[in-house]
Amino acid sequence: MLKVEAVEKSFGDFKAVDRANLVVERGEIVAVIGPNGAGKTTLFNLITGQLKPDGGRIVFKGEDITGLPPYEICKKGIARSFQIVNIFHRLTVFENVQVAVLSHRGKSSRLLETARRMAVRETMELLEAVGLEDKASEIAGTLSHGDQKVLEIAIALGNEPELLILDEPTAGMSPEETASTIELIRRLAETRNLTILFCEHDMEIVFSIANSIMVMHQGRTLIQAPPGEVRANREVQEAYLGGE
Repeated sequence: MLKVEAVEKSFGDFKAVDRANLVVERGEIVAVIGPNGAGKTTLFNLITGQLKPDGGRIVFKGEDITGLPPYEICKKGIARSFQIVNIFHRLTVFENVQVAVLSHRGKSSRLLETARRMAVRETMELLEAVGLEDKASEIAGTLSHGDQKVLEIAIALGNEPELLILDEPTAGMSPEETASTIELIRRLAETRNLTILFCEHDMEIVFSIANSIMVMHQGRTLIQAPPGEVRANREVQEAYLGGE
């Protein structure tokens, strides 16, 4: 579904992504791991159009999407959540998701006219899918951090993606929230036929859910392989997993 080939991005003299490679097959849950500064978020920004690469190619479903703006990439079936929560804090939970649904349908210009009556069923279905239906009328900014991260996933789902990209989806969550969110991601992948690409620092989470793991080191792809092969790789052990 997604192929990243020798992609590069520099900021001045600093090479954040250095000829990185990544393959995501349809239906997989793929993790990208690496220490802070390895280039994970920059790589995600390149895939989703927030940044333009200096070199290399990004191919989605056989189409070269390198350098396209975010809205065009979103229309092609890629949605994402961010490391820092990115929601409308003053709108209700329901309105946050409704805006995404209406925008995806090209009806955002009519939001102020008839928004209260539009896409109500579709919006509630998404809230039910992520477990936030009971909080639909609450102001988004008053939610717990964990619920705000889940709301952001629901907003991404409003764009009806085929590929969902999650940037540290459990960052800042309690252990209970983390377990619930990981189960949610697993369930969404199965029930909505989603392909998921995510980055995460918690190795227990990564190895419990990912079909394939790509390890980044100083902007480069160190390895991409199934979890068992990554765990057995000596370079990965030394760099990230604390040896044997």
